[in-house]
Amino acid sequence: MSITEMLGIQYPIFSGAMMHIATHELVGAVSEAGGLGVLGSAGLSAEQLRTEIRATQAMTDKPFGVNLMLQMKNCPELAQVIIDEGVKVVTTGAGNPTSYIPPLHAAGIKVIPVIASVHHAHKMVAAGADAVVAEGQESGGHIGQTSTMALLPQVVDAVDIPVVGAGGVGDGRSVAAMFALGAQGVQCGTIFLTAEECPVPASYKQRVLAASDTDTIVTGRSQRDPVRALRNPMLEDYLQLEQSNAPAEKLHALADGSFAKAVNEGDMTHGTPMAGEVAGMLTTIRPVKDFVVRWIRVIALS
Repeated sequence: MSITEMLGIQYPIFSGAMMHIATHELVGAVSEAGGLGVLGSAGLSAEQLRTEIRATQAMTDKPFGVNLMLQMKNCPELAQVIIDEGVKVVTTGAGNPTSYIPPLHAAGIKVIPVIASVHHAHKMVAAGADAVVAEGQESGGHIGQTSTMALLPQVVDAVDIPVVGAGGVGDGRSVAAMFALGAQGVQCGTIFLTAEECPVPASYKQRVLAASDTDTIVTGRSQRDPVRALRNPMLEDYLQLEQSNAPAEKLHALADGSFAKAVNEGDMTHGTPMAGEVAGMLTTIRPVKDFVVRWIRVIALS
């Protein structure tokens, strides 16, 4: 069964569950355009997630998903809200979803973990996952260590469930490449930062549009939590401190709260504006539907 048939969606295009960015405004637009919008639940209370789910349902009667970042302490409460509100797709990240899969399946929910290695893909198949998203280190935000070009075909060869490719999707050529490597669909995050419907401040969108091909930076490797974002003075200072083996307390003092500064305040100097390497390809702000329609032409020929 194809990923579109499994999920009841028209086009095999997922939006990434970007924390505090993948809200109903963006998610509803992606699903209404025929893809699968995915709400980010990280950082939300159970009632805030319920509000986001209902706001999305008010925008579209088409399927959408919710992401569970499994590091969140309130994941059990969030999962119950997802079940109660009739969401039909859950993606997971930052942890092992094995204990969540049986109750989600019992509620008729498809579970699709985001993974960064063949080892993790095997574990998710054994746990009963319905599909996986293989995300390469080109992505924005929290990343693994293998590039999409190398990771995706190895995951496709290793498992017998649908695989969605993520990391490095910036235009129709990269969509076609994902399908050539065996993916049944694509997940995109950075490109949707430049969507009209994306709720980030204008300064964040303009920073993405102004990015060059070498304008991202990866910090947090010393903390075993690497994150890719758009380069700025604060992140340059952070990386310098990391490389000089500065204590964790000093790193936290510099960067704690910086993602919120970028997303909520549009601070591109002291914030952490997460984005992937494809930011250098993006030049215009367009409606979500425009991205989807352009890519579907490519997928139809793949």
